[in-house]
Parts: sequence; structure tokens; C-alpha cells
Amino acid sequence: MSLMRAIGRRLARFLSKPREQQTHPPTSPRGQVADALCRGDVLLVEGTSRFSSAIKFLTQSTWSHAALYLGEGSLCDVDVNDGVRVVPLSEFDGVHTRICRPVGLQPADIDAVCEYMTSRVGYSYDVKNVFDLARYLVRTPPVPDRMKRRMIALGSGAPTRAICSTLLAQAFGSIRYPILPEVELHGDELPGARQARAEILHIRHYSLYTPRDFDTSPFFRIVKPRLEGAGFDFRRLVWGDTDDALASGWIPEA
Repeated sequence: MSLMRAIGRRLARFLSKPREQQTHPPTSPRGQVADALCRGDVLLVEGTSRFSSAIKFLTQSTWSHAALYLGEGSLCDVDVNDGVRVVPLSEFDGVHTRICRPVGLQPADIDAVCEYMTSRVGYSYDVKNVFDLARYLVRTPPVPDRMKRRMIALGSGAPTRAICSTLLAQAFGSIRYPILPEVELHGDELPGARQARAEILHIRHYSLYTPRDFDTSPFFRIVKPRLEGAGFDFRRLVWGDTDDALASGWIPEA
């Protein structure tokens, strides 16, 4: 192992340590999240580490991590220490998450995306990305918002190394499913009619994708676990300032 890689691993372990009270609490219990997830969904995670803070700064977003749901309670993601891995849903217990669902995929499409991810299991995390992101923890550069996406295009680009959102972008790109494509508008003036415009989509380079792009994408549906199950009725909610709640000491579930 080279000296720089050894330093990078030690730095990664330090930057990835979780910190207390650094995120919003979960908005749904794990059981409801598990019931709402479908194979092929992207699970966004608000991380608690210093590493996550740098990603959230550069992307101006709540989300610092993304994983692909494989079904049967398992997800595939890219961890800064372990690289590409398959983990249980319980790995993200106690943190704020969001489910983003691609629309219109056939079972064969979902299989192809999942196989793309799992075929990379064992690839290491791109350590150059650790050094790049560490710069923004030492000093926060006053850069315009329009430049931040380019600044997150980090890493060495080595084929056996990966970053979570870029690997997901490659997986969906392998079936040409759009996330946030660059849109080119073409218009022709028609006699006696308003200008007709056609959208031509261009796949953005995978290194420019971040976790927030799955949240803001017009092609992914946001799934709310508390609303997926039958029987939600806001009239049945027990609020903390009601007499019954105060008398029983009941605390609403996060």
C-alpha cells in the first residue's frame, strides 16, 4: 500500500466517524421505511460525519449519501472505509432518510441496475475524494453556487474505485434512465403558431452527480413511508399538548 493511500485510509476513518446530534431525527420508523421500499429505489441518507458535512456544504443539500435498495432488506452503497458493499437496512437506523423511486422501469431494467451495482462489490472508495473533501473542512471557500457542482466532481476516476452517487449515476446510466440530464431546447417558428420546442436530453457526466440530484430529479418519485400504508388519518394523531397525552406521558413516535 502506498504512503498516500495509507494516509488516506486513516483520514477516512477519522472523517467518517459519526457525531451526535448532527442531523434531523428520522421522520418514519424503520418498519414503515422497510415496508415502503421497493427493489430499485434509491435511499438518500443524511450522514452525521465530518465527511458528510463537506458533501452537504458543496451540494447545499440535506443529503450526503445514497444507496440502492436490492430487496429483502438489503442495500448496495459505497462506504468511505469499506468501499462498495451490501448492507442491511439497519445500517441506517436512527438517521434521516428519503426514498426516491425511478418511474416506469421494467423488472429487467431494475435487475440490470442492481446487477451493475453488485458487480462492483469489493471496489474500494476513491481515496483521492477523501483528500479533496477534506480541504473544505479546513476552510470553507466562499464560492458561488454555480461552481459548487463542478467542485464536487472529485476523485481520480480510477475504474476500480468509486463514490456513492457517481456509481449510482453509472448504474442508471447503463440503462439510459435519466436523473438530471442536461436539456437542450430546439425551437422552430411555425407560421401562425406559437414556437414549438423539443427537448433533447444529454446525459451529464457521472462524476457531476450528487445525492441531492435523486431528490430534485423530475424522474424519481418521492415516497413517504407514513403515507404508503393504508389508514393514515390526521384526525387520529395524538399531539403532545393534549390532555390525554400529558396524562399518559405519551411521546409521538419520530
